[in-house]
Amino acid sequence: MGLKRSHAEMSGRSKQDAPADQAQSPYMPMFEAFRAELDEHHARREDIIKASRDITAASKKIIFTLQRIRKLKEPLPAHVVKTNADHYNIIEERFKTVAKHLQGINAYRYARQISGGCQEWMEAVSFQHYLVTGQLLSYEDSRVTLLDVSKDEEGKSINLGPEDWVLGIYDMTGELMRFSITAMATHGLPTIPADNASDPASDSMDVDGRDGSSGQQRSVLTDMRLLRAALEGLDAGSGPFAKDAEKKMDVMRSSVEKVEKSLYGLIVRGAERPKGWMPDTNEGGRAVEVEG
Repeated sequence: MGLKRSHAEMSGRSKQDAPADQAQSPYMPMFEAFRAELDEHHARREDIIKASRDITAASKKIIFTLQRIRKLKEPLPAHVVKTNADHYNIIEERFKTVAKHLQGINAYRYARQISGGCQEWMEAVSFQHYLVTGQLLSYEDSRVTLLDVSKDEEGKSINLGPEDWVLGIYDMTGELMRFSITAMATHGLPTIPADNASDPASDSMDVDGRDGSSGQQRSVLTDMRLLRAALEGLDAGSGPFAKDAEKKMDVMRSSVEKVEKSLYGLIVRGAERPKGWMPDTNEGGRAVEVEG
């Protein structure tokens, strides 16, 4: 393959014969500034995408470890805390690395690039919060937590958008489904111990001002139904968020249906099943794949 020739050589001129005023063009500095700005933009974008992927991977590992828990409203076991500590450190380091890139207008410019990591982080921390407290992690508490986790040496941090909080809660219902079905194999449907033993509904989940108190023992299923009702009443408007919410809505409904169907099988036909039986979530219903 021959050497690539310059435009001047192809036109029969040497580089020395090029017009002397070419380098003095008034437009060159302007376009050089544009080039530098675009290079900086692509570098920032790649850094944020890489950080988001690392945060997503670490959050998934946290969720995987949390799924080993079998009881609600109890402190995390020591082995779970120890295992997840390294993953949380990775998440904190990645958030701090890109916090400087997500300030001012750039927070909106690169919102789609960091959104995946924020949603997966939200799914992990809300799932852990529910396992420990039996409560839904509020948006304000989530936002403050991320501000603290992502604060770098210059005091810059990342603000959690309401959209990422909502989409993370959608995904968290899938983890509640997995937790419930796994626990049903040995302990039955997981219930939430009440703070006041004389009033089982005194400690029910607060979703949008509704505590879901109905006088019955709280369980993961009752909380999932309450979440479903609240999320179905959400007006997502239009745009990318509305499309994402619509997709996750179908998955969320499927998760609730799977727990309902598994509980039905446990109560109605459980006595006929052998010890260690796992509920079959593939019998009937809509074949909707639950996000990991």
